Amino acid sequence: MDNYSFIIKPASQEHSKFAVTITDEMEQSAKARGTGIAKRSPEYIVTKMMEGKAVIATTTDGEWAGFCYIEAWGHGKYVANSGLIVAPKFRKYGLARLIKKEIFKLSRTKFPDSKIFGLTTGAAVMKINSELGYIPVSYSDLTDDEQFWKGCQSCVNFEILQSKNRQNCLCTAMLYEPKLKKVEHEDLALREDFKKNIKLFERWTRLKKYVMLNLKKTKDKTISLF
Repeated sequence: MDNYSFIIKPASQEHSKFAVTITDEMEQSAKARGTGIAKRSPEYIVTKMMEGKAVIATTTDGEWAGFCYIEAWGHGKYVANSGLIVAPKFRKYGLARLIKKEIFKLSRTKFPDSKIFGLTTGAAVMKINSELGYIPVSYSDLTDDEQFWKGCQSCVNFEILQSKNRQNCLCTAMLYEPKLKKVEHEDLALREDFKKNIKLFERWTRLKKYVMLNLKKTKDKTISLF
C-alpha cells in the first residue's frame, strides 16, 4: 500500500475545479451501493464551497481525495452532513473518518444550536457517527422540511420510503443533539448499548435491507402479472 499524506480543510473557490469529479464519483458510488442521496450538480457543489459549508481532502500533491458538505433544514434547526465521498484509490486509508470528523466540527461551528442528523446504509458511516455522539432514531425525529425529503426522489429506493409513509426505508436515521437540557439515564444507556453492539446493529440493518428489497421484488413481480 502506498503512503499518502492528506490535507483536510474547509473547501473554497480554489477547489471548484474538482466539482465535476466530485459529482461524478457521488453518482457512481450511489449506483454501486444501490442507494443514494439526491443527485447534485457541479454548480451546487461549487455553491457549497463558496459558502464555506464543505470540507475537502487533497493529497499534498494537490490530487482530490475526498469531500463532504453541509445542508441546513427547517430554518437551521437541523443540519445534515451530506455527500461524503472518497476517491476510490484512497478508500483504504481511514480518510472517510477524518473527513467526517472535520465536517462535524465545521457544522458545530457554523450551526452550534442545530441538531445534526444523517441517513445512511453504510455500517462504516454508522460506526463513525456513533463515535461522534450520534444515536439511531426513528424517521419522525428528523426534519419535516419537505425539501429534504424531496431529495430522496432520486434514490432507487424512493418507492420503499413512500410505501412506508416516510417512516422507514433501507437507510438508518441517526441524530446528534448538541444541547440536551437533561440527559435521561435511558438515553445514556442507549448510546453505550449502541457502541457496544455495533456489530449486532450492522447485522440488523443488513437484514432490514434484505427484507425490504425482497418485499419490493415480490410486489413488482405481482404487478407484472396483471
